[in-house]
Amino acid sequence: MRERQYIVDDLTKDDTWRMFNIIAEFVEGFDILPEVYPAVSIFGSSRSHPNSVNYKTTQTVARLLVESGFNVISGGGPGVMEAANKGAAEAGGKSVGLHIHLPNEQQANKYANVRLDFKYFFIRKVMFVKYAVAYVIMPGGFGTLDELFEALTLIQTKRIRYFPVVLIDSQYWQGLIDWIKGTLIKDKAISESDLDIMTVVNTPEQAVRIIKRRVIL
Repeated sequence: MRERQYIVDDLTKDDTWRMFNIIAEFVEGFDILPEVYPAVSIFGSSRSHPNSVNYKTTQTVARLLVESGFNVISGGGPGVMEAANKGAAEAGGKSVGLHIHLPNEQQANKYANVRLDFKYFFIRKVMFVKYAVAYVIMPGGFGTLDELFEALTLIQTKRIRYFPVVLIDSQYWQGLIDWIKGTLIKDKAISESDLDIMTVVNTPEQAVRIIKRRVIL
């Protein structure tokens, strides 16, 4: 295995000026995103192809959410993010893309009709949760898991209000659920009731039905 090389920078060198950029990103988000409330944030793999089941399922979820009175927030990039924006835009809803600048990937998709650009992941993550009344989690990788577990942690610790966290595709998520039950709950790292924060379903209709039942518009 090839070893990774790390270059140590002076991370404190430009901190004072960096603060202005951070404040500017917060201000822009706080200024624009209240108009998209209530919204559902949708997460999933940036690598999902437009012909894939995950892409098409996400597009359907977004359309059904808009038809049910919600707007949609995604990461603004390709794959599941694009599918979410496409489904919402084609249904006539506000389709938000919170685009992050990355070195090697994630071009902004063309379907977001409300778009914000971010340099800092942590600010973008605040926007995902602050203006959402629910999360939909499609199959994805590290970034998807990051968003999932951050939401679960914030709800578990009551740092944010409870909202539905719905995972779609039980076959994909079953290994994770089994590990949580067999390791975290067994070792008392979390309470058994913590598992109730999230719900696993298989269809867009099931996901939207849960959100409509638990969210009062």
